[in-house]
Amino acid sequence: MQNPRCHFLILLIQLVSIISFCQYIMPISGEDETNAVKQVDVGIILDMETTVAKVMHTCILLALEDYHAANRSAIRIVPHFRDSKIDDVEAASAAIYLLKDVQVHAIFGPQMSTQTDFVIDIGNRVKVPIISPATSLSLSVKENPYFIRAALPSSCQTKAIAAIVKNYEWREVVIIYEDSPYGAGIVPYLTDALLETSTLVSYRSVISPSANDDQILRELHKMNTMQTRVFVVHLLPSLASRFFLKAKEAGMMRKGYAWIITDVLTSVLDSVDPSVIESSMQGVLGVKPYVPRSNELNNFTKRWRKRFRQEYPDMDTVELNVFGLWAYDSITALAKAVEKVGTTAIPKFKKPNTRENLTDLDALGTSEFGFVLIDSMQNIMLKTGLSGEFRIINGELQPSPYQIVNIIGKGERSVGFWTEKDGISHKQLGTIIWPGGSTIFPRGWEIPTSGKKLKVGVPVKGGLEQYIKVEIDSKTQAVTPTGFCADVFNEVIQSMPYAVPCEFIPFPIADNPTSQDYDDLVTKIHSQEYDAVVGDVTILASRSKYVDFTLPFTESGISAVVPVRDDERKNSWIFLKPLKSELWVTTGAFFVFIGFVVWVLEHRVNKDFRGPKRKQVGMVFWFSFSTLVFAHKERVTSNLTRFVVIVWAFVVLVLTSSYTASLTSMLTVQQLQPTITDLNDLIKNGEYVGYQKGSFVEDILKRMKFESSKFRNYSTLEDYNDALSRGSKNGGVGAIVDELPYLRLFLNKYCRKYVMVGPTYKTAGFGFAFPKGSPLVPDVSRAVLKVIEGEFMNNIIQKWFGNETDCPEKNGMFITSDSLTLDSFKGLFLIAGVSAGSALLTFLLIFLHQNREILATDDSIWQKLSALAKVFDEAKDNSNVKSEKHEANESQTATQFSATAAYPDTLLNLASQSPEIRISDGRGAFHAHEGFSTPEPGTPAHETITEANEER
Repeated sequence: MQNPRCHFLILLIQLVSIISFCQYIMPISGEDETNAVKQVDVGIILDMETTVAKVMHTCILLALEDYHAANRSAIRIVPHFRDSKIDDVEAASAAIYLLKDVQVHAIFGPQMSTQTDFVIDIGNRVKVPIISPATSLSLSVKENPYFIRAALPSSCQTKAIAAIVKNYEWREVVIIYEDSPYGAGIVPYLTDALLETSTLVSYRSVISPSANDDQILRELHKMNTMQTRVFVVHLLPSLASRFFLKAKEAGMMRKGYAWIITDVLTSVLDSVDPSVIESSMQGVLGVKPYVPRSNELNNFTKRWRKRFRQEYPDMDTVELNVFGLWAYDSITALAKAVEKVGTTAIPKFKKPNTRENLTDLDALGTSEFGFVLIDSMQNIMLKTGLSGEFRIINGELQPSPYQIVNIIGKGERSVGFWTEKDGISHKQLGTIIWPGGSTIFPRGWEIPTSGKKLKVGVPVKGGLEQYIKVEIDSKTQAVTPTGFCADVFNEVIQSMPYAVPCEFIPFPIADNPTSQDYDDLVTKIHSQEYDAVVGDVTILASRSKYVDFTLPFTESGISAVVPVRDDERKNSWIFLKPLKSELWVTTGAFFVFIGFVVWVLEHRVNKDFRGPKRKQVGMVFWFSFSTLVFAHKERVTSNLTRFVVIVWAFVVLVLTSSYTASLTSMLTVQQLQPTITDLNDLIKNGEYVGYQKGSFVEDILKRMKFESSKFRNYSTLEDYNDALSRGSKNGGVGAIVDELPYLRLFLNKYCRKYVMVGPTYKTAGFGFAFPKGSPLVPDVSRAVLKVIEGEFMNNIIQKWFGNETDCPEKNGMFITSDSLTLDSFKGLFLIAGVSAGSALLTFLLIFLHQNREILATDDSIWQKLSALAKVFDEAKDNSNVKSEKHEANESQTATQFSATAAYPDTLLNLASQSPEIRISDGRGAFHAHEGFSTPEPGTPAHETITEANEER
């Protein structure tokens, strides 16, 4: 029987509550309507069967109490709670009831995305704000003007998850998500975020909410047969609990596995059964929105726990989570928005005019207060919200930092933070206990537990077996590759920190033109027929579009081998060989140009450059070409000419010295000269070109403009030798174009018959091929570096190729043309051209200045040019210069007569040979003496007189 005291106490509490409620909603006696308390009805739709809803319910009650206690305004927020019972139809029914019967001015909820989707449409129709904590990305704020998202969308966490994956250099992950619009919504955003960190999603596992344990276990076994060991789980708590129990049963919660859970589970981890956490979720990483600690939050948490126990005394201990804090801040923000716009009377709904055949939706009408409220709510901020800085911009809650936690024991431990600006804090996460109790982070992949081996394709061809050869056991059919490439691969696999079992599969490269080649072999990886390719496979950009290559284990490049020709010293035209044809042409052109410049500069002032036209033309060619052997005897009088001649003489000196050295080398040193020195010569001569069967070199030759009809392919070194020996005219080839490793192997055997000619076209070398994004690639590349840096590489080269120093002619020698090219003398010709051009320009400017009166006339341009040409053709009047030279000649002649006074015979002979010689009479003049003549040519006296006459 119930205690009468308790019954009385309950009645008393109910009476006090009724009186208090009436005081808030009834106008105060004696006050007019403007001062009356305004009631704002707000609908709350939650799934009250869930723990999260109960947490939010308590937070909403406390938010309203705190707001009313702190704000003695004339506005009272009245909540109306409805339970959606985890059902979309119930949620829609609750929304219609609240809008039709209660006429609420805003709705908080529902919490599930599928429920919210329909309620948002109703809100848009009646113009009532829908404030929902739903995180699904399918709910668009931009497309729904009356929707406010009061929680972070699930896409915000994708970059934080990608940052964790990048931090540990995992290259592949598996995404596990719920088969629902909510679960699938995160997949494209998470995939894009991972791709930005060069991480691939190797598999997407979809788990139905209604899946039984056997179905979950089968899916886990399927994932366990894959190589990837990094899993991102996006499941709601109820399904996630069952999933991790089965993951433990499948042996996937041990060392070597990595699990990351999204915030939908991490934020409400306390709602998961503690026994599931302790048994099946140890070492899991999780991300969740970060809530900064504060005194206000600590005090609120204490109040919340007390109130929660009062509201739900039969529930186990539940912790406050971020969804409850967002609900508290959302209601607080809503109350502030209402207070901001609700200073006047708040109107009721506007009902439709007609009442005939109305459905419940049609009968709702529209809110005349909603459009004002949504405008105030779309951009609002609480700087001191319990969840931190609570900012809603354009109807969307703005992102906050994410906290990274590690599940240990019954709960979680913070190991780091992530922000959009700085990424993971301190550039590294704290110490993490991984599944299996290991503190060493998982590699992210391993060979499947099913024992599946890597399917490795190996090329099979008829020659060059030193690099790769496939042997098949006749009894067991076991495939064993041998050769340089196979030995390197085996050593690399043995150097790996873990076992990688391999199964070799031969790939034939036949002799017929339509057979498969190395590109087809690489494509087998892209089509998932092979897991790797081992052999003499060159790393190419075109191939890297489909596969990932390891670091190269050989150097490479493309060059040509040609036969050695006969001794060039027997060639009658060898004197033309030292210079290339373009250098001969350029040199000849400069000889003519320099001769012309000198003629222009000397024509007016030097009689040697005057006279008949044919003499002047001859002088243009003679003067510059005579400098070739320094045989020019014509004196130059212009300083500009002297400058040009000095520079040109230096150029000629360098040219003649280089020509002499090159010709001397050709005539005195016996060399292995190639039949050609450039691949372009093969095109010009129409030569046939050979290459290795199945090689990519064929495409290279086509890009070099070789005709396909001139191609011939071969398989062995002996075929190379035979084709080069016969030549193009006898069914062979003029050159073999191939990669350097093969050519060096060929020259090691036939070094005295052939030489390698340049240039060399670079390639990356031989590498091992794996699927795109394969986690094996970085580990194999590191092992390749380890192998090629050790003594093993020298031993394997000696094993398969012998002593490469046995043939000195081929070792590292690339024969190029001995002829000098224009490129070597461009600087010299540039100096000579600039010097001569500058002198010519200077002369032209001086000449035009001196004859400026001609330019100033009113004659036509042609007349002016004719006048200038006439002036240019005339000898320049240098009377002052002649006078000075005249006096110098008088003094010189007097000295000569004085010096020869003791030799009268010589003086008489001098006078008799030169009637024009005048003898000074002491007054500055010379008189002719009859009977005098000049000495014989070649005598000192003759040379002196000739020089004097020339200076005149």
